[in-house]
Amino acid sequence: MTKGNKTPRVVVAMSGGVDSSVAAALLKEQGYEVIGMMMRLWSEPGMGAAAPLNRCCTPDQMADARRVAGLLGIPFYVVDVQEHFRQTIVQFFIDQHELGRTPNPCVECNRQIRFTYLLERALALDADYLATGHYARVVHTPAGYEIRKGGDEHKDQSYVLHMLTQEHLAHLLFPVGEYTKAEVRELARKFGLPVASKDESQDLCFLGDGDYRRFLREYSQRAARPGPILDRAGQELGQHEGLAFYTIGQRKGLGITTGQPVFVLRKDVAHNALIVGTHEELGQQTLVAREVNWVNGRIPTPPLPVQIKIRYKAKAVEGTVEDVGDGRVRCTFHEPVFGITAGQAAVFYDGDTVLGGGIITEIESLGYGEIQSLNLPISQSPKMENA
Repeated sequence: MTKGNKTPRVVVAMSGGVDSSVAAALLKEQGYEVIGMMMRLWSEPGMGAAAPLNRCCTPDQMADARRVAGLLGIPFYVVDVQEHFRQTIVQFFIDQHELGRTPNPCVECNRQIRFTYLLERALALDADYLATGHYARVVHTPAGYEIRKGGDEHKDQSYVLHMLTQEHLAHLLFPVGEYTKAEVRELARKFGLPVASKDESQDLCFLGDGDYRRFLREYSQRAARPGPILDRAGQELGQHEGLAFYTIGQRKGLGITTGQPVFVLRKDVAHNALIVGTHEELGQQTLVAREVNWVNGRIPTPPLPVQIKIRYKAKAVEGTVEDVGDGRVRCTFHEPVFGITAGQAAVFYDGDTVLGGGIITEIESLGYGEIQSLNLPISQSPKMENA
């Protein structure tokens, strides 16, 4: 395989897991000049021997990645991204929770780290491509590059790739995107890779113990501020332990007794109030998303019929997307959708093709007069940015 007069060079983002290891093996088999690269990411300091490790780059993960690279006969490098990751992803996670949002750090990591910082490092090594173990496909059509769902519907990761542009896609490869997870494990056995049966990592990588509530209590001065739980009429039903510890649509663990089941509808950061209501009140037929990226680079003019996913594991639902300017769109659903959450991504599909996506903004606030009548103090924390 050649590109021009040279063998194309590809940097593979290796994690020590089966997906990225098989990606590297497939590319080597296909004739690419392959370089393995692993990022050393931030983990919590100051906790002694019990300090949680970043799950994406534990010593065992690094040893596995280095061992796979050795078996494949490819160079392997570790790049230190700890401080950049802490500033752009960990602080983002804290800040967004303080703004009453529920962020998806994996989306932001793809935006800021993997497909910006790491891609730039790959290109600086005169590589033609960066490859990852994502379950998604890049297809080059006469109209440009497209992102399509992975071959394994249960592992599809196209949702977390909606921010990619044509410029990104021209330099990206997803070698395992056509395969199912079972097929990837079988390929690992075929290549003799020691990670063929390795368990997958779960949860947020920088939460070594998996407890985001503990993390926010320690790293945020505002996350654990108690406040009122209110219904839509402004009646106080109880006290919450901190807005960051609740999710939209949550029913259990509210610590209140009511005559009917109630769910978290939204978080009023200005008044540090948790707003609850009935399941019917939880349903919405519209949302606004900001920081919208259209994969083909073209903003559709009329309202566009699409399928919309409001979180990674959610089922795509029918609706329309309409540009409202300033990098924002309004999504209108054919039927009420439950659990729409500020900070999560809304991703737009046409069948298997990712058209684009953006970050869900806050839903419309309660009228100020409803809250003011309760004489609740306004929070002294910074106001949320306009959404």
